Amino acid sequence: MDKSFKALMVNKLDEDFSVEIKDINLNDLPDGDVVIKVAYSSVNFKDGLASIPNGKIVRSYPFIPGIDMAGIVVESKDPRFKEGDEVIATSYEIGVSHYGGYSQYARIPSNWIVPLPSGLSLKEAMIYGTAGFTAALSVHRLEENGLNPKKGKVLVTGATGGVGSLAVSILAKRGYEVIASTGKETEHPYLKELGAKEVLSRQEVTEEKIKVLDKQLWAGAVDPVGGKTLASILSKIVYNGSVAVSGLTGGTDVPTTVFPFILRGVNLLGIDSVYCPMEVRKTIWERMASDFKPANLEVNINKEVSLEELPSSLSSILKGEARGRTIVRL
Repeated sequence: MDKSFKALMVNKLDEDFSVEIKDINLNDLPDGDVVIKVAYSSVNFKDGLASIPNGKIVRSYPFIPGIDMAGIVVESKDPRFKEGDEVIATSYEIGVSHYGGYSQYARIPSNWIVPLPSGLSLKEAMIYGTAGFTAALSVHRLEENGLNPKKGKVLVTGATGGVGSLAVSILAKRGYEVIASTGKETEHPYLKELGAKEVLSRQEVTEEKIKVLDKQLWAGAVDPVGGKTLASILSKIVYNGSVAVSGLTGGTDVPTTVFPFILRGVNLLGIDSVYCPMEVRKTIWERMASDFKPANLEVNINKEVSLEELPSSLSSILKGEARGRTIVRL
């Protein structure tokens, strides 16, 4: 094992904030019973927030961000994992209060680790990452609540983002007629390539004045946006349809009423990828390697970057410039 290795480290001391590639060693890593040689990580909005001084993600400094990682076990005190095992670690406290995936090695509690399912490579696991897991969990919950391709069209909002783009891909693989929504007119061909049958503008989904109940258009929806967008979607879901909400880029206030729920039986499904129970987590990853896995998964890659190139990608995701997934090669 290398005596020293590279990691992207953020630090804040009074008013001074830095983002630097540092040489560190295993003694610098936090406690955990499994050491992973990280092969890939990915870029998420939360990681972007961790890279700025007032992002309100990092709890103490210095710190290594990165909420996702996939790699190979090099040390383990847990009999469930042995040297050479390929594994995934996302969520829990990773990249928030526990050093994350932007490091060539990571030490992680074994209870946070998922064995890499057969049918996925380490790279593919990070094309998914937390964003893909959130998208897959959303589709899984929608289907648990009765959604199937015969029920009608399914809307995906924020469709060029990580969650949205992977939700489009997964739903298309499952045979759904996917309606994608985006504010980026230039990205319509990309969304069609992912499997969207139709692409709507944000304005077509969320009008200036939201009706209490509107025309019933969609059997279900994957919404990583929230805010007024969620309120508008709820008014247009068919009777007994469902919306899986996982984000708040459109705001935290949802100006709706009880009417979609009590007059149309609409289901609002909250999606939490951070503390999702491990047994459910394993089930979702298995589905991501099998019946959820689109043949064109790599179309979701926006770019693959090195550790040295990572800071510019973190900046881009905060500016809303990212499309699909950026993966980090360690």
